[in-house]
Amino acid sequence: MTVSFRSKGQRSVGLAEHPEHSALSPLSIHSMTVAYHRKPVLWNVDYDAPGGRLIAVVGPNGAGKSTLIKACLGLIPRASGEVEFWGQPHAKVRSRVGYMPQRETIDWDFPVSALDVVCMGRYRKIGWCRPVTRKHKAVAMEFLDRVGMADQANRQIGQLSGGQQQRVFLARALAQEADLYFMDEPFAGVDAATEEAIVEVLRELRNSSRTIIVVHHDLSTVSTYFDDAILLNMRIVAAGAVEEVMTRENLHKTYGGRLTLLSEAAVNLARIGDGAQPS
Repeated sequence: MTVSFRSKGQRSVGLAEHPEHSALSPLSIHSMTVAYHRKPVLWNVDYDAPGGRLIAVVGPNGAGKSTLIKACLGLIPRASGEVEFWGQPHAKVRSRVGYMPQRETIDWDFPVSALDVVCMGRYRKIGWCRPVTRKHKAVAMEFLDRVGMADQANRQIGQLSGGQQQRVFLARALAQEADLYFMDEPFAGVDAATEEAIVEVLRELRNSSRTIIVVHHDLSTVSTYFDDAILLNMRIVAAGAVEEVMTRENLHKTYGGRLTLLSEAAVNLARIGDGAQPS
């Protein structure tokens, strides 16, 4: 793993030597490689995220989408490379970065209420091992209300439906009041009403100058929901504005034979709906 040293008020030496990366970017990744049991999962990834954008990370199963997020956050080790947030290491700006994990990684039998879960998103502001005050509970309730779950605040999290659980974890992420959010498949397993509610919240965040990076699996909604896209299959195949990135050529480079005719048709229909020509 690359180690960098920093003087007060300066960027890390590593990324300062690479002018293609900006200290203004909410996320800068340079030459990042991640391997499991010596088998590369991500290879030599370089990327700068634009600020104030909704960004989809798309690619086939096993492409490294969730790994990308976890490696950026330091949840799994990097074999090499550097990651910075606004020109700083994650430890320096942890309070500005929010994370919403996949539902499958959560223990839904844990005996906590929906309100308790959202309050967990306030811990960096409350302080570890300190009591949750009425003030913080009131703020948590506001975020539950924002996702339409205020009336379920006292229910045990495992008693909620999949869509309701996803809304609660979205409220938990919002409660962090971050400037950059990573969200790992927030639309997985939810109904149409929940998907619409999540999209509305994400757009509100984007419109308030937040940056949201979302692992997403539905190619047909990328151009409708997102501003930018990262096409990933171990390496970044293409990244940028959706209308420039979501082309047939780039998708075939990303998915190869796994891009079905149905997927291609859905992508083209979405592009036509946005006024673009079929790719």
